[in-house]
Amino acid sequence: MELLIWPDEKLKQVSRTVNSFDNQLQCFVSELDEFRQSQPGGVGIAAPQVGRFERIVIIDVSAKKKTPAHGKLILINPEITDWEGSSAGREGCMSVPDYTGKVVRAKKITLSFNDIYGKLHVIHCRDYEARAVQHEIDHLDGLLFLDRLVSRQADLFQRK
Repeated sequence: MELLIWPDEKLKQVSRTVNSFDNQLQCFVSELDEFRQSQPGGVGIAAPQVGRFERIVIIDVSAKKKTPAHGKLILINPEITDWEGSSAGREGCMSVPDYTGKVVRAKKITLSFNDIYGKLHVIHCRDYEARAVQHEIDHLDGLLFLDRLVSRQADLFQRK
């Protein structure tokens, strides 16, 4: 797999809904997760970041201590159905390796998604996990955290 890096225009592409929950999907998800784990700081990845424009996301924030989390989440066709509160926080992205930025996100979300077998689930996420889910879903809609910066002048930071 090869990671698309900003300013690659393909990162702006909107992803299509997954309709086939078959072995090919399961194999891709397994490969995508291996790739995510091989990347530094890779708590989440979306299929468009590797050039597959389908609504597939993997997130696992459980390694961050004292963080409420559901463990590894494989989200197919995820949709945020409700949100509450907001907070600003610093975000980075594998596809934007040279920068981090301050972004305002919902503090709590309700999330519906299919698992890799097509079964529908609804869960509630909060804090860091909610932020990670929102960040990855943005990739499915052709958005990067750069598109959500409060201010490009004050809230974009070059990595050291």
